[in-house]
Amino acid sequence: MHLQTLIKSKERPFLITGPCSAETREQVLQVCDDIAANGNADMLRAGIWKPRTRPDSFEGVGEPGLEWLVEAGKRTGLPVTTEIANAKHAESALKAGISVLWIGARTTVNPFAVQDIADALRGTGIPVMIKNPVNPDLNLWLGAFERFQKAGLTDLAAIHRGFSVYNHPKYRNVPSWELPIGLKENMPEIPIICDPSHITGRRDLLLEVSQKAMDLNMDGLMIETHPDPDHAWSDAAQQVTPEGLKNLLSHLVLRSSVVEDALSQELAEMRQQIGLLDDRLFEMLSARMKLSEKVGIFKRRNKVTILQEDHWKKVIDSRLEKSDEMFLTPQFVRNVMDNIHQESIRHQTRVMNPDLKK
Repeated sequence: MHLQTLIKSKERPFLITGPCSAETREQVLQVCDDIAANGNADMLRAGIWKPRTRPDSFEGVGEPGLEWLVEAGKRTGLPVTTEIANAKHAESALKAGISVLWIGARTTVNPFAVQDIADALRGTGIPVMIKNPVNPDLNLWLGAFERFQKAGLTDLAAIHRGFSVYNHPKYRNVPSWELPIGLKENMPEIPIICDPSHITGRRDLLLEVSQKAMDLNMDGLMIETHPDPDHAWSDAAQQVTPEGLKNLLSHLVLRSSVVEDALSQELAEMRQQIGLLDDRLFEMLSARMKLSEKVGIFKRRNKVTILQEDHWKKVIDSRLEKSDEMFLTPQFVRNVMDNIHQESIRHQTRVMNPDLKK
């Protein structure tokens, strides 16, 4: 099986589903049979080894679960996948006949662990999916792909599961959509699967995040499915029943990434207008930074610090108050102003301290 070809040949979304954890043989076979009966799955998943934060929580059934997952794959005719975190896991999964392996976020963050697994899989040709690291570091994610490629493993896919933050009001892991977009820019050949279950941590947000992933032209979804989610042994709040999954998929709106010829001219004209506005934006930003340098010269001459907290607070408060009337979110305004401020500080630092190394 060639994973990249399989994903690209299927109608979006390529769907990977199954329980967060394999709990018993009966549970795995029941949910996988129900999933297959609905006819919407392309691959089955189940966690065998669970890297939990605290040692007294359920950490997976271990190797016996591999046999259950492989059996479920044979019964349904679907390929199966599970997470591995070290070379020993890789050896056991290969021996059991797992179709596709995935590297979890807690492993991707550690280049030593990634390299050990890549070395253990060298020469096998098995498909591998790589989740983003727990922290929002695009280079760390890219580096994991490069390590597998250098080990001769090129049938790769990405899984976007969001990034860890402390006590976010909405998400378990913040999606930070710019990171998977950045991965696609750097490695356009790599398919990207979105994992709404781990981004949301709650089933009521699964559709919202799944829709966003499809609107960003991601290739597929990995959604955790359980026969009795409320009594699951791990991550109960984010799992759905097979019927709940079927319902979610029925509400997805799938849009084409290709613009019809009859509409392309209209879109091109709007994009041209946007391009002209972008030119004006950057011209204005350039003029602003030239003024910032004049401010820096004034501060140098009068021995004034670069950062003036009271003034900066007034500027930010003023811009945030106007965000609604500008049809912009406060978060966007804040991010833009913070970046403009940092660039202004850089320009002022250059003229105030010309003898320091750049």
